[in-house]
Amino acid sequence: MRNAAILLVEDNDDDVALTLRAFKKNNIKNTVVVARDGVEALDYLFATGAHSGRDRSDLPQVVLLDLKLPRLEGLEVLRRIRAEEATKTLPIVVLTSSKEEQDLIASYRLGCNSYVRKPVDFDEFVEAARQLGLYWLLLNEAPPR
Repeated sequence: MRNAAILLVEDNDDDVALTLRAFKKNNIKNTVVVARDGVEALDYLFATGAHSGRDRSDLPQVVLLDLKLPRLEGLEVLRRIRAEEATKTLPIVVLTSSKEEQDLIASYRLGCNSYVRKPVDFDEFVEAARQLGLYWLLLNEAPPR
């Protein structure tokens, strides 16, 4: 698989550990950058704050975005990513436990590429991670940057 980074925007330590474990189990070797809240995710993407020295043009291959985040919620993060020309076409998968229909609708209206509900069962989560990795990291043709 191409070795561009994956940006995982997730505040729950258990979900971060589960995602990393599922990627490892599925031999997904991409670097995973973890942002624990919406502000940190935007700082990483736009090379501001704690990430101000980072090359802003070095974008992740895909963003896995939780919706329920501290400091800045996921829908606002999505809105801001889509508002910038440099990140307008960045693949974003909303990966959330939310079962709220309004979250699903709002995510697509704001420009997410996919909406995946986190499975509760570990084996199902591993399979979901495998499929996400296979599609977004190997099969998907991202637009040129």
